[in-house]
Amino acid sequence: MSDTHDHSHSRHGNGAPGHHHDIGGRGDWQVAAAVAVNLSLTVAQVAGGLVAGSVALIADAVHNLSDAITLIIAFAARRIARRPATPAMSFGYGRAEIVAALVNYTTLVVISAWLGYEAAVRLVDPPPVQAWIVVVLAGLALVVDLVTALLTWRLSRHSVNIRAAFLHNLADAGTSLAVIIGGTLILLYDWRLVDPLLTLAISVWIAWHALSEVGPVIRILMLGAPDDLESAEIAEAIRAEDGVAGLHHIHLWQIDERRSSIEAHLVVGEGADPAEVLAQVKAMVAGRFGLHHSTFEIERPGSPCGAGGCA
Repeated sequence: MSDTHDHSHSRHGNGAPGHHHDIGGRGDWQVAAAVAVNLSLTVAQVAGGLVAGSVALIADAVHNLSDAITLIIAFAARRIARRPATPAMSFGYGRAEIVAALVNYTTLVVISAWLGYEAAVRLVDPPPVQAWIVVVLAGLALVVDLVTALLTWRLSRHSVNIRAAFLHNLADAGTSLAVIIGGTLILLYDWRLVDPLLTLAISVWIAWHALSEVGPVIRILMLGAPDDLESAEIAEAIRAEDGVAGLHHIHLWQIDERRSSIEAHLVVGEGADPAEVLAQVKAMVAGRFGLHHSTFEIERPGSPCGAGGCA
């Protein structure tokens, strides 16, 4: 069996070599600043929502609190992910960010369910709302959401963990804008139903956003193959290499967001040099498919596995 580990390449999506801009902790200050801003905003919005009697404003505040929690989890996961590999954790701690993303998306789904319940209660008997407080605080929240999104935008391009936090903020910006519109309608027309209706819309938006983004995270945790790499295509390319007589027991999975791995039983033809064939196959899967982490068990035709006897 032969195994190769190349940790000098950071890869994105299709496994092509890329740059992990976050090595060494650069960018942590953006996350810390975003946490502080969102916590301050949450306190102001909850207080304002209680005074104004607006469940939509409180809903926006809870969403902002979830952003702060999301960013705290993301910050911790980033630091854990940078720990070096150990004998007990031979692949390293890169999946800490994947776990954090799953926790954050799950939290969003729970929050959306709670907001939906609160909106349904208010629809039956909509209370009076002090719309000026709602409009002012929602306007402040919109500014904060956009600033926070800017702070995390660069990092979000290279981390599913930070991307979850970034998308939280974009969703928040949309909900803050909706709350501003709702407060304006109450000011102009005293339409109290708009507050719980907006809360219900915010709830649906949050749930849709979380459920649509959680799929790739679950795929990685379930050892799924990368979306843009096909096992059949890779197997066909390996079988086409000189000296390869067969291939079976192939497994392809993502180690984390930037690294994928392949393992297989490689049948080397009679007269071919196993070392040369192995080096050739490894170079091909690394160069063509970005699979720098590969493990192949060498077999000869006629062996139990070489004859197709191994699953």
